[in-house]
Amino acid sequence: MTEEKEHRFYDVKTFYRFVEDFLTDRGLSKPSKKVKLSKDFIERIMLAVTQVNGCPYCSYFHAQMALKSGMSNEEIKKLLNGEFGDVPEDQVVALMFAEHYAETAGNPDPEAYKRLLETYGEEYTYSIMKAIRAIMVGNTHGNAFHALRMRISGKPFSNSNLKDELGVVFGIFAFVPAILIKRLFKKGNRG
Repeated sequence: MTEEKEHRFYDVKTFYRFVEDFLTDRGLSKPSKKVKLSKDFIERIMLAVTQVNGCPYCSYFHAQMALKSGMSNEEIKKLLNGEFGDVPEDQVVALMFAEHYAETAGNPDPEAYKRLLETYGEEYTYSIMKAIRAIMVGNTHGNAFHALRMRISGKPFSNSNLKDELGVVFGIFAFVPAILIKRLFKKGNRG
């Protein structure tokens, strides 16, 4: 039996920040035109972040999506082990940043973000950041759900707690509308 990767758990406050960052684009400049990333590039980003956070649901789902986008089993396995050797050269900086973003719980070094901007420009950086932030929300929610399932089955994780599991799993249903309403009011006050 292989050893399962340790799951990273976040408290409710941090999860709220992840959701808010994703929905409001906090700290990102909105580009004049949006760039759509290729499916394989998006899946590499998803796998790079997921390998840090250890979400079993996201690992499975995005491995399947990566296969559909044309990636090999070998490359997917390597990405899920944090190895970027088989990645197209023009995507390496983005994947290293994605990994760094996850490792720092969404608080990347400003110099790392500057390098991302310098490498890809504003339009691509915006799309890369949206993908990173989306999977951070997914990983956090998936890990909390998994922990709650394990707790219910009598096998709770030692690095998680019931309050945060419930807060993350069910909090999203309150957080999304609250953040969107808050965003509407901010836009209304500016206009």
